[in-house]
Amino acid sequence: MSETPREALIVAHGQPSAPEPPEQWLQGFAAAVNRHLPNWTIRAATLAMPHALERQVSEMSSGSLVFPMFMADGFFVSKMLPDRLGNAELQVLPPLGFHPELPDVAANRVKSELADRNWLQGETHLLLAAHGSAKGPKAAESAFAFQDALSKRFEALEISVGFVEEEPFIADAARPLPEQSLCLPFFALEGDHCRQDIPEALEKAKYTGITLPPLGTWPEIAKLTADAIRDAR
Repeated sequence: MSETPREALIVAHGQPSAPEPPEQWLQGFAAAVNRHLPNWTIRAATLAMPHALERQVSEMSSGSLVFPMFMADGFFVSKMLPDRLGNAELQVLPPLGFHPELPDVAANRVKSELADRNWLQGETHLLLAAHGSAKGPKAAESAFAFQDALSKRFEALEISVGFVEEEPFIADAARPLPEQSLCLPFFALEGDHCRQDIPEALEKAKYTGITLPPLGTWPEIAKLTADAIRDAR
């Protein structure tokens, strides 16, 4: 009886207008995951990079794993990714945004940020800046589920959600926030939404709080991904 392949492919959306930088970042992220799984082959590809996904899939063994670096199970995970995988016999795992330990990672970072600034939970506000979608509810549902999970890990921190592509928009959600606020981008990679849309919305709202790096880019996420791949096998 042959052993199940120790091979996984990490897939992210990428940036269609400039596919190279996200593709390179994801390759580096895969290398970081590989350091936690030294006996595995860890591949990476963005949907935006022409032919990258198909090239990786063509080299993978039947039964290998696919880890979606997405925060929701919307169109790209539920429709585009399976279509692009074709008839390959690969196991698609739940996306990063559904990992049960992700709220713990976020909560620990937020608590550390509060401690560093001597901010009390009851006097601080956390804004989750998420993608949202005008085409379906999945993106918003994932963000609200994460908000609910995160709120259970705090005693007094107020948490709200704002979206890039649907109401409540980030600018409207950020406008009434106090100076003692944190903005946490609920994104897997740092694309144009994180570099342009979110900062522009916060500036429009005259937001004066702190903005954290996108959740998926934190150093802890490589180990989280490695654990998800190992546990799935």
